[in-house]
Amino acid sequence: MSTNALLTRFKFASVLNQDQGGRRIILQGTISGKPALVLAQRGAFDPDPSFLAAFGRLLAHVKNLGENDIYYWYLANSLPDNSIDQPTPPDLKIDLIYPSTDKHIKKYSFQQSRSVTETPEIYAKYVRPYMQRCREEGRLNWVFNILDGKSEQETVLFHSESSDKNDGYMLVPDLNWDRKTMASLHLLAIVDRRDIWSVRDLKRSDAQWLRHLHATLARKVTQLYEGVEADRLKFYIHYQPTYYHFHIHVTHVNVDATFTQAVGKALGLSDLISQLETMGGGDEAGMADVELTYNVGEAGELWQNIFAPLKEGREPRVGG
Repeated sequence: MSTNALLTRFKFASVLNQDQGGRRIILQGTISGKPALVLAQRGAFDPDPSFLAAFGRLLAHVKNLGENDIYYWYLANSLPDNSIDQPTPPDLKIDLIYPSTDKHIKKYSFQQSRSVTETPEIYAKYVRPYMQRCREEGRLNWVFNILDGKSEQETVLFHSESSDKNDGYMLVPDLNWDRKTMASLHLLAIVDRRDIWSVRDLKRSDAQWLRHLHATLARKVTQLYEGVEADRLKFYIHYQPTYYHFHIHVTHVNVDATFTQAVGKALGLSDLISQLETMGGGDEAGMADVELTYNVGEAGELWQNIFAPLKEGREPRVGG
């Protein structure tokens, strides 16, 4: 039997393992009655410009998952239909930003990271005004569109109903989740209240609210997805976040811990609650009073306009 013929004679029996993104899978089966394992991994994208120039024309069976403002999400096939009865499953999850801006280009281009320490003074004098400018520029329009019921309502998994606006939240799928692979489950819990922009706005008096929200989210997610137990979920918050409206990431514990869950980006929700509860001072003491160390990209506004000038002894600028 030729080496290539071995694969064609593989008889599938079961899936032993699969990574959270569905890019690598380990299959158990037999070849000619003998046990065999197949470890399959999707190949890398071809960087050849001639291939990439035809990228849009090579896609088939494009399925729109949703859209909001300038953001669009799709599933698509890059492979031809197979010859068996079942259609070829989508092998690409595609996000489209149109029209994109210079800020998007900077965000998604490769850039060297820097570790910075944000003191309470730096936050109050420079970072907080920067956050306010971002909000005033309309960068939260897509979030408010969801909360106000103007867009993406077909993707909303749950919106709590409470007489107290502070207890309200909405569950939506994260843009990077394919919405079907439970091992890569990734949801966003976006709170209704608009007075909390980031973890910096959390005070000791908010610890009870966060603990209640944590328990409520765990209960709701396990209700929505059969077989997902509470101790198979991770809850964390980003600082700096992508947008300045408080939200919590909820993922399956099997989701690969990439840089978005690493030190310098993610804060565990349980750890944050404990920090608030044991914080010295009165109820008004909070996260605005502590130092936070995190990573920023060299092409980003926080580095270019605030932390690089501080490093070089220049006055940061937080204006437009």
